[in-house]
Amino acid sequence: MDLGNHSTVTEFILLGLSANPHIQALLFVLFLGIYLLTLMGNLTMLLVIRADSHLHTPMYFFLSHLSFVDICLSSVTVPKLLKDLLSQKKMISVEGCLAQVFFVFVAAGTEACLLSVMAYDRYVAICRPLLYGQTMNKQLYMQLVWGSWGLGFLDALINIFLAMNMIFCEAKIIPHYSCEMPSLLPLSCSDISRNLIALLCSTLLHGLGTFLLVFLSYVRIIATILSISSTSGRSKAFSTCSSHLTAVTLYFGSGLLRHLMPNSGSPMQLIFSVQYTVVIPMLNPLIYSLKNKEVKAALQRTLEKYLQHIRC
Repeated sequence: MDLGNHSTVTEFILLGLSANPHIQALLFVLFLGIYLLTLMGNLTMLLVIRADSHLHTPMYFFLSHLSFVDICLSSVTVPKLLKDLLSQKKMISVEGCLAQVFFVFVAAGTEACLLSVMAYDRYVAICRPLLYGQTMNKQLYMQLVWGSWGLGFLDALINIFLAMNMIFCEAKIIPHYSCEMPSLLPLSCSDISRNLIALLCSTLLHGLGTFLLVFLSYVRIIATILSISSTSGRSKAFSTCSSHLTAVTLYFGSGLLRHLMPNSGSPMQLIFSVQYTVVIPMLNPLIYSLKNKEVKAALQRTLEKYLQHIRC
């Protein structure tokens, strides 16, 4: 394409969630509260898992990384959203936009991998309980976690490397509250065929691929639970994976729907984006603490130790 008659765009305009000042004020209060709860909930999970020796197991090691990823995912988008809700001009530089896309890819991709790793952990715990300690040894679960981070960074690097070659001309309005790759591609006036292929591969391999691993793990888990003769045994086995199943359903449901939907800036598309980048990072610590007796017991022990330390 001949770009000689076009001026190169150096910044984008984010349309945000609403143009109404009164609604923006309400949204600011709402998202500020969500962000503070996200930080408090996930930091509490990190501190409790680190402080309580009863939680020094593979499952809670994965959960601690999930909490850290949730803090990262929320912090990539929400502070900028809060700033824009108080600003008349919602601008972001091309470089800042690409940086935001990169870190969304890293955090979202790593979270998808961690959820699939946690599904495998539950599969081993329920379907092969006698071999759990031997199978899920320290070397393996460390490799699974750092492999998740590595795949997240690799996926982000490939997509951003290709995105850095895109040229943006006249179009500069992003119908969204943050920069995401599906929203950026229509704004380019250069060839984006490679970018589309990379994004499609990311969605199919990194998104649907990890979801398939989760699905297969839970097929085996459910089959094993149904084969247990006693009702109490089935209930106990299901309780060990119900929290994770809830988190998986929410995350993959909203994330995949967001990236498989046509990019139109529709309210439904924005809702799915808000759900998997803002709401789910807040809900995860609540899901894993309210439905998990071990976490609730650890929280109580940690609180008691803290109160004793204050009294002394």
